[in-house]
Amino acid sequence: MKIGIASDHRGVALKSRLGQLLQSLNNEVRDFGPFESQSVDYPDYAAQVAREVSSGALDRGILICGTGIGMCITANKFAGVRAAPCHDSVTAEYSRLHNDANVICLSADQLSDQLADQVIRIWLKTPFEEGRHARRLQKISELEHEVAVQLLSRGENS
Repeated sequence: MKIGIASDHRGVALKSRLGQLLQSLNNEVRDFGPFESQSVDYPDYAAQVAREVSSGALDRGILICGTGIGMCITANKFAGVRAAPCHDSVTAEYSRLHNDANVICLSADQLSDQLADQVIRIWLKTPFEEGRHARRLQKISELEHEVAVQLLSRGENS
């Protein structure tokens, strides 16, 4: 699986460790940075990974900031990205089973190394359940398209 990973300055250490875990599980990992703990703006890094997931260049993405929330908000601005903030094994599993999440957003401040590893392992191995959930994801996709059309029409009227 092709996985992109990025963080803000608070998530650099966890990102590096998870990158090694992902490689040990035979995934192709692309690290988008940052590589030092100097302050950075999380939207810049979230956008890089989300753009690649949106385009299909990456199968999945992992984003890490202090809470995981800012990264999640940013990633979900991109078409086809279904980012979920996960803080335990249950949210990781259900983000995949019911929502087919292709980006997971983690908290560097609230997850122990052991829990982060567990969350990632569960998220990687859990399949999408489809069925009634596919219908719901289709509705989300239609809403995404509707918003894009509205934005385009506003631009044409400017």
